Amino acid sequence: MAPWRNRDSFPSFTAVKRPVSGIQDLHVETVNRVGVGRDGSPWEVAGRAKSSLCQLRGHPWTQILLISLICFCLPGMYNALTGLGGCGQVDATVAANATVALLSTMAITSLFIAGPLFAWAGPRISLMAGGWTYALYSGSLLNFNRTGNGALVIASGAMLGVGASLLWIVQGAIMTSYVDESRKGRAIAIFWVVFNLGGGIGSLASFGLNYNSGKGSVSSSTYVALMIVMLFGWSLALLLCSPERVRGTMTTASTPKAARPWHRIIIDVVRSSSRVLCTWRVACMLPLFFSANVFYSYQQNSVNGDTFNIHTRSLNGAFYWLAQMVGGLFIGLILDLPCLGRRGRARLGWAIAFVFGLIIWGGGYQFQLWQNDRLASGQRQDVDFKDSALAAGPMALYTFYGAYDALWQAFAYWLIGTESNNPTRAAILVGAYKGLQAAGGSIAWRVNAFSVSPMTELAMNWGLCIGSLLVVLPVVWTVSASTDDEGEQPEKGADEGLKGDDTQV
Repeated sequence: MAPWRNRDSFPSFTAVKRPVSGIQDLHVETVNRVGVGRDGSPWEVAGRAKSSLCQLRGHPWTQILLISLICFCLPGMYNALTGLGGCGQVDATVAANATVALLSTMAITSLFIAGPLFAWAGPRISLMAGGWTYALYSGSLLNFNRTGNGALVIASGAMLGVGASLLWIVQGAIMTSYVDESRKGRAIAIFWVVFNLGGGIGSLASFGLNYNSGKGSVSSSTYVALMIVMLFGWSLALLLCSPERVRGTMTTASTPKAARPWHRIIIDVVRSSSRVLCTWRVACMLPLFFSANVFYSYQQNSVNGDTFNIHTRSLNGAFYWLAQMVGGLFIGLILDLPCLGRRGRARLGWAIAFVFGLIIWGGGYQFQLWQNDRLASGQRQDVDFKDSALAAGPMALYTFYGAYDALWQAFAYWLIGTESNNPTRAAILVGAYKGLQAAGGSIAWRVNAFSVSPMTELAMNWGLCIGSLLVVLPVVWTVSASTDDEGEQPEKGADEGLKGDDTQV
């Protein structure tokens, strides 16, 4: 038992023989007045409490929940906004062009800037540097609602692309490397639930604010409310911990940052990136990365934006993001099944993504045939949720689109997690993922801005999704039972993936 646990064994301050004066005398007198209990002095109790809080903050699951809450407030609210179709504006062209600018800068930043910045500055500074741009973008839409300044919206979209790349690099590194291999599916599931709860709540709030609106655009109060939530989420980045301060993460010793010149940092990052990315496994995953966001423009503008009135679009947005919670939770639990080895879980996850893709996109094809007839007769933005006979089918389809998006992206993140347990390596892979994801999304939004027929967009999205799943199949088939300390997958026997892993809980 520690000495301070026993009242009798604690040294008495009255036994001090040497004279004390000034501040020391005041200190002794204060301690004698306060008294010493079984838990030690007040300073010791406060020190232990502070230590406990630091340990709680540095726990991997605390960091997972924290980054989930940050994404709830930042991209979650942004998703609520974009889910309205055209960011809640009658003319979706400005929002589409702003999204093209966003995704273009995001692709460049994710591939060439965000990774080195994360390696040098860590997650806290990286996210603080980029998170404020979400509120800036919402503010530009508020300004557009009043002045019609589309140039500011496009410029803010370009700045948001830089900021979003920094946020998603931090998020991906934390989610795929802060917990051990047997829990990565649950980490992805928890993140996807909390993150998309933001989009769901934001869309429901927009639904309430615009319920009685007869206009085709959302009210200014919607943008103000989203800005407040975004600024709060940005401030939460101050609580993030660097990988070396998180228990259980895999970090390597390195020269202190202050002692490393910039050219050494750049050289090290280039070498690390080359080792991680220049493999056949990553090459097979590139189409999967590219296709991760190509369907957003079609779903949000051509399906939701062209079919429903403004308050039904808000309600659809809520269903879309809430369905993502269900889809992410479902695939996350599947990818952590204790009765299957990691290779078996990879194959099961792939099969689910493939089958659901055929079914949901097949339903989308039937919807588009129906919608083409309506558009030809001049019926646009007129479907209301109160007309259940007309709205039920399209609303259900849009909800399933949301669930499939979560299923797709969660599976992609889990595959990234099978390549490395090291936060720096994970950040490099996530950078490639977000960069190509943004590039694909940018092209898709540009196609949408050129008013390409919705049926052509649907065919492009369906083909890319199913085709990329076929290309990544060799990676899925050869996922190993575990990842070694260097982030490389050891070659195992072909049957090991079907057995239980030693790391399963």
